[in-house]
Amino acid sequence: MIAETRSKLIAAGRQAFGELGYAEASMDDFTAAAGLTRGALYHHFGDKKGLFEAVIAEIDAEMNERLCAISGRAANRWQGFVEESVGYIEMALEPEIQRIMLRDGPAVLGDPSRWPNANACISSMTRSLALLKQEGVVADIDPEATARLVSGASLYAAQWIANAEDPEATSKMAVRAFNVLLEGLLAKGARPAVS
Repeated sequence: MIAETRSKLIAAGRQAFGELGYAEASMDDFTAAAGLTRGALYHHFGDKKGLFEAVIAEIDAEMNERLCAISGRAANRWQGFVEESVGYIEMALEPEIQRIMLRDGPAVLGDPSRWPNANACISSMTRSLALLKQEGVVADIDPEATARLVSGASLYAAQWIANAEDPEATSKMAVRAFNVLLEGLLAKGARPAVS
C-alpha cells in the first residue's frame, strides 16, 4: 500500500511536472491525478520539492539504464564510452527530459553536479576512463579529473540543446563538437573504431 501510494504520487508528479513545469504544477494536480489527499503527499515527500526530487531520481535511474544498454551494445570499451556520453546529450531532445531534468531541475534543485546521482555517474565514468588508460586507449590523464570535465561538457551540451530555439540543429552541432573533443583523449596512435 505504501509503495503503491508513493508510486501513484510520483507518476502524477511526473506527468504534471512534464506537462506544466515545476512552477505551474500544483499540489492539487498531483493529488487529484493520483486520487489521494494532500496528507499522503506530505507524508511521503514532505512537499512539492520532495516529490520533484523523487521524480528526478526516477527519470535519472531510467536514463542510466538506457545509457548502460547503449554502452553494453558497443563493439569495444572506447566506443561504449563515446556512445554513452553522446546518448546522454541526445536525450536532451526528449521533451520530458528537457523540461524536468535540464530546465526545471537546475532551477529548483541547483547545480546538477551536486545532485546525489552525479557522484555515481562520475564514479562510473572514472572507472571506464581508468580501464581505457590501462589498456593504452586514452592518453596518460587523471581519470577522475577527465570524468568530471567530460561530464560537465555533456551536461552543458544537454542544457544548451534543451534551451535552444532549434534543439535538433543544436544537438547535431553539439554532438559533432563533443566527438572531436573526446577524440582528443585518445593516446597517440590509438584510433578505435567509433560508429
